[in-house]
Amino acid sequence: MLCGVAVVMTLLATYSRAAEHPINIVAFGDSLTAGLGLPANEAFPAQLQRALEAKGLAINVINAGVSGDTAAGGLSRLDWSIPEGTDAVILELGANDALRGFDPDITRKALDAMLRRLKERKIPVLLCGMMAPPNLGAEYGRAFNSIYPDLATQTDAILYPFFLAGVAADPKLNQRDGLHPTAAGVAVIVDRILPRVEQLVARAKASHVP
Repeated sequence: MLCGVAVVMTLLATYSRAAEHPINIVAFGDSLTAGLGLPANEAFPAQLQRALEAKGLAINVINAGVSGDTAAGGLSRLDWSIPEGTDAVILELGANDALRGFDPDITRKALDAMLRRLKERKIPVLLCGMMAPPNLGAEYGRAFNSIYPDLATQTDAILYPFFLAGVAADPKLNQRDGLHPTAAGVAVIVDRILPRVEQLVARAKASHVP
């Protein structure tokens, strides 16, 4: 009898998850999001979706990463890359700006414009921070690294301070170029960022409550 009840409860839970409206998350970024050098099923969006599904969440993570993209490039494609029906966005841009030594003010303005445009659309955002390479100097580093916490505070975005935390500069977790994570490196990123993504999902669900 107890076994039968357990089976019914399991079926009901499975049905409930299946019937739940999936949360559509757009992962919007550069090659770190796109998964340069990796099979599609090992890129950040795919690994993140599996991690969320393992927690029983009904989620679609859409890969809107473009290799080589900058913050200004992201702004220029924002509207068509974030379609109607998007419930939340993971914004990961700025690494290429720093690698190319762009003026941090340019990066700040582009990211600010994206965050404010998404806020106007009532789409919650998880902003993934980046760090300037140390060879660009302390002054540049201060100007660039402050962009992400400043904008997260100003726009009420959820902040993940450094997208490559635990992975950057570790040869075991990066491809030969030393810049792009291996599949194992992506797994580390997903594990570390997961609590912030769950917070993002909670915000997205709350926005659907009448």
